[in-house]
Amino acid sequence: MPATVGRRMDRLAPVRRATRGVDRRTAVRAGVIATVAYAAWLAIGAFGRPYNFFDMKIYHGAVVWWANGNELYEFIAPSTTLGFTYPPFGALVMLPMALVPVEVAGWLNALASIGALALVLAGLLRPIVDRLGWPLWYTVGIATPMAIAIEPGRETLGYGQVNLLLFALIMADLIGLRWRARRGTRFDDAVGPLRRFVFSGAWAGVGIGLATAVKLTPALFVVYLVITRQWRAAATAVGTTIGVTLAGFALVGTESRAYFGGVLWQTERVGAADMTPNQSLAGLLARLYDSIETPGLLWLSFSVLVLALGLSRAVSARADGDELTAFTLIGLTANVVSPISWSHHLVWVIPAVIVLADAALRRREASRGVAQRPGQASSYGGLPGVNGLRPPIWYPTLTGLRHGVAAVGLYLLFLISPIWPYEHQLPEVSHYQDGLFGALMENSLAVALIVLVAALPWRPGAEPAFYADRFGRAASAVRGS
Repeated sequence: MPATVGRRMDRLAPVRRATRGVDRRTAVRAGVIATVAYAAWLAIGAFGRPYNFFDMKIYHGAVVWWANGNELYEFIAPSTTLGFTYPPFGALVMLPMALVPVEVAGWLNALASIGALALVLAGLLRPIVDRLGWPLWYTVGIATPMAIAIEPGRETLGYGQVNLLLFALIMADLIGLRWRARRGTRFDDAVGPLRRFVFSGAWAGVGIGLATAVKLTPALFVVYLVITRQWRAAATAVGTTIGVTLAGFALVGTESRAYFGGVLWQTERVGAADMTPNQSLAGLLARLYDSIETPGLLWLSFSVLVLALGLSRAVSARADGDELTAFTLIGLTANVVSPISWSHHLVWVIPAVIVLADAALRRREASRGVAQRPGQASSYGGLPGVNGLRPPIWYPTLTGLRHGVAAVGLYLLFLISPIWPYEHQLPEVSHYQDGLFGALMENSLAVALIVLVAALPWRPGAEPAFYADRFGRAASAVRGS
């Protein structure tokens, strides 16, 4: 008996050593995540501004004022000229926070926003880490604090804004489109009708519709769905927006009439166009002209040009099988052409960094002729390679380096955010107070957005949201031949 036990223990020894190795790797990875989170905290302190839930105090004060029987859009925050600017549906969503103190509401919003961001990053990074063989939890654990540390992330959380939540709604539709494109290949065996419905992606468009009902700029995604003939998602988005807006009229008719009849058109409620944090094209032109107002005809002309460029590039990205880049281009375009795009609105630089980094990896892999898993779509053709190998594509190795440098540069720009040391406000101080370099720094984020709309690369065949319709048939034809 002792000999038998000894042999059994010997057989279990490799398992114990492997388990200890896994535990050690997990501990090291957890330590790396903690280190990155701490570094992100330090970066926020070094490059961010003092945060005290300033915008949340306005929202909280407005819904408390409204809950006490007053007119919602007559509220003006103490010591400011600012009031509530969201549609009535947004006010209805925020109304429950009138039950808690403003600090609690701010922290609840921050936690919900961080959770939503982590879920979005998991969805966006999943195809990449599956291809590279990285642990998803580890990658998301690193990416989340890094995303929070940059300008739109820290400003959204620090001011108590809702941009990350709206971003998550729109990205949920991207995931839904991806799932719907794969129906019949992966999720048809899901247990239960609810699970089948969720993984079918039939609901895609609801997120964009809800985001549009809260803030009007996501309506550009509806335009994108229409011009790419994604009729079902477009109809769902439009129906959702109209439905919740009509529900607002039914529930709070007075506030709905006040908003759509007047408040919506009162642009002065949100601030002057030339304010430094307004990093839209309108803000850029106002500061270049050193005026508190944007030159209207010039802004309209350039906006139409940027809009056409962004939409056409997004359509091309989708046609080449990269729906993530298409969505990112639409979000960036909306930031550029909107009359007001505060720096906390610019959350679309997060997927832009991901696209640039993945483009660098894909181009480097292609230049090396790296093999891929059998049946996996090629980075550049959208079709499986012969015998599971990627077709030879001889790109110079430096091509990947170029996109990698762009990803790092974009991240560092939004981490450091050089607009604030050169912040100026008319009529007290000219925007050229610090010379041309100061003017460039004050407009640096807006310039970066325009460059991204014009030059953000896409990754052919990377993550098509219409695999079953196009790439699936093509792949079947290749296998059949």
